[in-house]
Amino acid sequence: MRVLKIFLLTLLLSGCGYNTFQATDEQIKASWAEVLNQYQRRADLIPNLVNTVKGYAAQEQAVLLGVTEARARVGSIQATPELINDAQAFAKFQAAQSQLTSALSRLLVVAENYPQLKSDANFRDLQAQLEGTENRITVARNRYIKAVQEYNITVRSFPSNLTAMLFGYSVKPSFTVENEKEISRPPTVDFAVPKAVAPAK
Repeated sequence: MRVLKIFLLTLLLSGCGYNTFQATDEQIKASWAEVLNQYQRRADLIPNLVNTVKGYAAQEQAVLLGVTEARARVGSIQATPELINDAQAFAKFQAAQSQLTSALSRLLVVAENYPQLKSDANFRDLQAQLEGTENRITVARNRYIKAVQEYNITVRSFPSNLTAMLFGYSVKPSFTVENEKEISRPPTVDFAVPKAVAPAK
């Protein structure tokens, strides 16, 4: 009788999503670790990038300081595994990373005004590494989003939602579109024909 109860319990758990929760939760942890790894890679590039720009554009103090402060804000957030279970902490982490992305964009725009800086081999190498890292961040975030989506569907679906309630599994936060307002704004289309330039006399 005891063996039969254990067998029925095992059958019940396997049929109501328990094993799926284990698998998807592990996938989320692995995907999150990769996201953090790529963000850390970016953070490690920043001091060298700032110093290189400073060598050619020391007068751009506001931009240089903005990048340094954004990196410090990112570093002040403890990106523990528990962070992916706390929607508020996750949003704070995402906001800090978004601010750092914006600060880096401003820094690269400033670099466009300094031809000598743009031709510096060290700067070009750092810029290429940064671009590669941004691509890796995008891939890692997409994997994380997909893993969370799969997990959250299991949490909300019947009968696995009963297992979720029983074992305390809840919906996990995911990355959102950072520039949602910009994306939702319709593009401005101007079909005006440019005026003809009068020929030089």
